[in-house]
Amino acid sequence: MNFNATFIGQIVVFAIFVWLCAKYVWPPILAAMEERQKKIAEGLDASNRASKNLEVAQNKAAKKMTEAKAEAAELIEQANRRAAAIIDEAKAEAEAEAARIVSAAASDVDKERNLAREELRTKVAALTLAGAEKILQAEVDAKKHSELLDKLAAEL
Repeated sequence: MNFNATFIGQIVVFAIFVWLCAKYVWPPILAAMEERQKKIAEGLDASNRASKNLEVAQNKAAKKMTEAKAEAAELIEQANRRAAAIIDEAKAEAEAEAARIVSAAASDVDKERNLAREELRTKVAALTLAGAEKILQAEVDAKKHSELLDKLAAEL
C-alpha cells in the first residue's frame, strides 16, 4: 500500500464526513443550541421581570399596609373621641337630671311646708276659737267672724 494513496483516501473520506456533518448533523445541533439559548434568555428575562414585579408588589403591599394602619389609627381615634363625647353627654344629662330632681324635691318640700303651715294655722285658729269660747263662755260664730279669723290666721 502506498502511503500517499491511503493518505489521500483518508483525506477524501474525512472531507466527505465533514461535509455530511456540516450539511446534515451540524445545522440541527446549532438549531437546538440556539433554541435552548433563546429559552434560557427568555427564562432569565422572565425571571428579571418577575423580580421587578415582585418588588413592585411588595412596595404596593407595604404602602397598603401603611395606609391601612393609618386608617385603623384614625378610626380608633374617632371611636375614642365619640366615646368621650358620649360620656360627656351622659354626664351632662345626669347632672341636669340630678338638678331637676333636686329642684322637684325642693318644690315638693316647699309645698309640704306651706301645706303644714296652712294646717297649723287652721288648727291654731280652731284652738284660738275654742279658747275664746271657753273664755267668753259663749259660742263664737265662725261665719260671722271669718274676716277676723282670716286676719288672725295671716298674722300667725
